[in-house]
Formats: sequence, C-alpha cells, structure tokens
Amino acid sequence: MAAAVLTLEAITLGLTTPVMITIADVDTGTALAVGLGLALVCIVLAGALRAEWAYLAGYAVQVAAVALGFVIPVMFGLGAVFAALWAGADLLGRKIEREKAAAWAAYRAEQAAHPDQHEDGQADRSE
Repeated sequence: MAAAVLTLEAITLGLTTPVMITIADVDTGTALAVGLGLALVCIVLAGALRAEWAYLAGYAVQVAAVALGFVIPVMFGLGAVFAALWAGADLLGRKIEREKAAAWAAYRAEQAAHPDQHEDGQADRSE
C-alpha cells in the first residue's frame, strides 16, 4: 500500500518539473533537480520499504511535496492529499502487521498446546 502511494506520488512530482519551468519560471536545472529528484527518491523508497528508515524518509518526502507548494501553489493541496495517504498507508500497514503477528502467535500457541492434533483438527490415530 505504501509503495503504491510513493509510486503515484513519483508520477505527480515528476510532472511538477514542466510546471515549474513553464508556469513558475524556475530555472530548468533547478526544476529538473527538484521535480525529477523527488520522483526518483519516491521510486527508491518504494523499493526500500522493508527497512524502517524508508518509512521515516517517506515522511520527509511528504514534507518536501507540501513545501513545493511555495513554488507551485496547487502542491499545497496535492502534497496534503499524498501526506494523508502516506500516513494512512503507514498506520494501516503497521496495524495489519501487528494483527498478523498476533494471529500467528495464537496459532503457534494452539499447536504447542495440542501437538497430537493435525492441521484439519483431527486427532492423530496412527498409534
């Protein structure tokens, strides 16, 4: 879920480059560095989400996307939307992982408490 948010945000941030050049009158080199640089960071982070630091860096990207609103005012709104999506994906993903870990722990505890049971719930009658 978080990778999808970052991927869509990469497209949006990449598309800010021509807007910065044509409408905001930002220098071409600066616009390329900022717009495409942030897009590249999003793509790299989407692939690095197995590491905890990538989630923290994702929040930094959200701050940068909102701050881009000082150059392109519509990015205040788009950045806020992506920040909300990012926070939702992060928090919901963490909740799912906690619940999955708890379910596996309960399953393992049940298996340890009844080692003579098969996975289908039938008792072992091979004795």
